[in-house]
Amino acid sequence: MLNIKVLGSGCANCKRLEENARKAVEALGIEAEIEKVTEHAEIKKYPILATPGLVINEKLVSAGRVPNETEIAGWLKV
Repeated sequence: MLNIKVLGSGCANCKRLEENARKAVEALGIEAEIEKVTEHAEIKKYPILATPGLVINEKLVSAGRVPNETEIAGWLKV
């Protein structure tokens, strides 16, 4: 099962990113655990300069922007 983490404080962009990730998982019909990481110390473990961030199986794939559902689905297929 995939592990997806949304890094951020819980701002509007963070919520949009989480929503897009959930839609991508649903569209692909795959199983994934989606977690929100809001703890600053946890976020700093990743090479991220700006939130929101998206981590798939411990690999940072996006930071500082909100990728759309299609883009996220592409990362999930790999």
